[in-house]
Amino acid sequence: MKKFLVPFSYLFHPLFIPLYATFFYVFANHSTQITKEKLLIFLQVFVVTVVLPLLVFYLLKSLGTISSMMAPKISERKLPLVIQSFLLILLVKKGITVERYPEFHFFFLGALLSTLLALVLLFLKTKASLHMMGISALTLFVLGLSMHFQTQNTYWISFFILMNGVVASSRLEMKAHSPYELSIGFLIGSVPQILLLYVWL
Repeated sequence: MKKFLVPFSYLFHPLFIPLYATFFYVFANHSTQITKEKLLIFLQVFVVTVVLPLLVFYLLKSLGTISSMMAPKISERKLPLVIQSFLLILLVKKGITVERYPEFHFFFLGALLSTLLALVLLFLKTKASLHMMGISALTLFVLGLSMHFQTQNTYWISFFILMNGVVASSRLEMKAHSPYELSIGFLIGSVPQILLLYVWL
């Protein structure tokens, strides 16, 4: 069972969630952006949410500040989350703006709120599951897009609901989190998205 579950912790690592969300935004809902604009959206998201965080990770690892990509200790998570917050602010203010991409803007605004909540919890000695934060936010975003564009994404929504359980099981199998930490991660990932759905639906 462990060999089956562990890969899901890497497949749905928080680093990759924005890319999955981008795919659904520009392709799965038959959006009207031209091809060049779709590539530009992908490039912005890829650079800001994947490339730059990876560079920061390797820098912090070389300095001994962080031990692995999963950042298991509370002390290891604070600085990466601070940096991630600034990167998300940059993205929502300069790249994925509310005027051009309102649905996507509010997804990343929700991601920013979730990241800040996770950061605050670290100072309260609570380690929320960032994996659950990411997969729950993505699930709500896909659901919101389906409602907003009136498309039938039943299979994808069902798939991501299932993945919430699989990712949680994976994190438990790896002994990375307690059930409480998984629940907290799920809540801080989903609640901001639910609240912001009322703005853009």
